[in-house]
Amino acid sequence: MRSGVVCIIGRPSAGKSTFLNSVCGETVSIVSALPQTTRSSVRGILTAEQGQIIFIDTPGYHISEKKINRRMQLIAENRLQEADAILYLIDAARPFGEEELAICALLKNKQDRLIAGINKIDSSTARPGQTRLNVMQALPDLPQERIFELSAQEKTGLEPVLAALFSLLPEGELLYPEDFYTDQPVDFRIAEIIRGQAISRLYEEIPHALYVDIQDMEMKKNGKELFVRAFLCVERESQKAMVIGKGAAMIKAIRVESQKELRKIFPYRVQLDLQVRVDKNWRQKDRVLQSVLQE
Repeated sequence: MRSGVVCIIGRPSAGKSTFLNSVCGETVSIVSALPQTTRSSVRGILTAEQGQIIFIDTPGYHISEKKINRRMQLIAENRLQEADAILYLIDAARPFGEEELAICALLKNKQDRLIAGINKIDSSTARPGQTRLNVMQALPDLPQERIFELSAQEKTGLEPVLAALFSLLPEGELLYPEDFYTDQPVDFRIAEIIRGQAISRLYEEIPHALYVDIQDMEMKKNGKELFVRAFLCVERESQKAMVIGKGAAMIKAIRVESQKELRKIFPYRVQLDLQVRVDKNWRQKDRVLQSVLQE
């Protein structure tokens, strides 16, 4: 038996969250066409015959000096230090650019515990051969047999990647019960489901300008129902109006669909009281960022 922690790193939209959800078999991390959806370290757990992998899905590594983006960079960098193995996912449909080189620089001294996954090979614009050459040039000490081609979306090529990751982990017993697929707290999971539903319905700058604040949770009806009071927080009054929508149609849709998703996850009914609040310029406030960007 082998058990340990695997950190997933890559550019925004490299397919990290899709990979995590595919191997864990459940929705652990938000998946969206919008880049930089993952803000915190999200943990997913895979238990197999070989043992157990605790995956940490990190925010997309994005070069920016904005406070929120720099904090997300630090989350990814810090998680690399504690991992037994690292999975570096690359989007084969995009050019190997400045951000990939920055990630490779971070991984230069960690190639002994590194696996590279060339993802999205199902895309019509994918160039896996060229991407492989780029990886070999940037990480010359990474053995070729630890560079894999896969499609997390189509769930192809995952088994060889998992086998290679297990081979890098230390011998040991399971760290979590077999039926666990995440160890995220209940409030974090609820907040992420709400945020995911909001992101899928909103546009322009709003998805990046919102966060979810869970104000109160109370178990009722002898443990059969969890009442949750939550706020979708935005930065401006104009954004608040768009999140509420005409006749409150938008916020109602977010609430109803979030409740449907939460009923698939928890063994009890989750009843949401969801409202919208303005927290002006929250992305510049350390107090809020510390809460929103959890390590």
